Amino acid sequence: MAAGVGLNTLFVIIEAASGLWGGSLALVADAGHNAGDVIGLLLAWGASRLARRPPSRRYTWGFRRTTIYAALANAVLLLTACGVIVWEAWHRLQSPEPVAGPVMIAVAAVGVAVNTLTALLFMRGRERDANLRGAFLHMAADAAVSAGVVLAGIAIMLTGRTWIDPLVSMVITLVIVVGTWDLFRESIDLALDAVPRGVDPDEIMKALAAIPGVVEVHDLHVWAASTSEVSLTAHLVVPDADSHKPTLLTANDLLRDRFRIAHTTIQLECDDACRACVQRPAEVL
Repeated sequence: MAAGVGLNTLFVIIEAASGLWGGSLALVADAGHNAGDVIGLLLAWGASRLARRPPSRRYTWGFRRTTIYAALANAVLLLTACGVIVWEAWHRLQSPEPVAGPVMIAVAAVGVAVNTLTALLFMRGRERDANLRGAFLHMAADAAVSAGVVLAGIAIMLTGRTWIDPLVSMVITLVIVVGTWDLFRESIDLALDAVPRGVDPDEIMKALAAIPGVVEVHDLHVWAASTSEVSLTAHLVVPDADSHKPTLLTANDLLRDRFRIAHTTIQLECDDACRACVQRPAEVL
């Protein structure tokens, strides 16, 4: 995180200054995008540190959900920046201004290198952590966007058509919106305690119901404790009280090994307790 923040902060300063000096809105747009990346990395970094803090008497869950709010804030910032860039690009299309093509090419080429290197920093562990995976994909996309700015600079040098610059900035913005919208929707879902992506509650219900001794599963809830952790609560009806302990062990092992859900709260009920359970849906016989 420190290396990624440092590299991208330095590049944002260079890219923004070069864009303003060379009159390139595409460079300024990409600098704004990379500035959003720096803020996003800082938010993710801070949230990941908070998530490791132990629970307290006041915050019994700790601060793991800060990773979700960091992702949501990052998405909102990027979408807001996109609106500003599109507004400025529209005015530039109506009144094109001179653009220094060689400056665009040189600075954007540096951007390809910086973003590619930053993406490589987040390759390790990206399959297990949504924050790392998001950072990796974001930086890889940034490298592609910077490559687009290089092509725009070449096109301006060959044709002399300065309207290519604001047009490319709009294309860059479209790429950002497409990449950010999915993050925005996912972070909204996580903030509202929706079932995390890749988790099938029906499959979990069937797997728990298939455990020997379990005759019914109800009041199943699955949500994200953070961007990399999933929590679950459920009621299992097990008529034979002597089999409660092995059933609980089997259920916990099943959820951890097959569904990668480590934080579980399972309530075991006998028939009488089940009929008295206020969370039991009326349609269950």
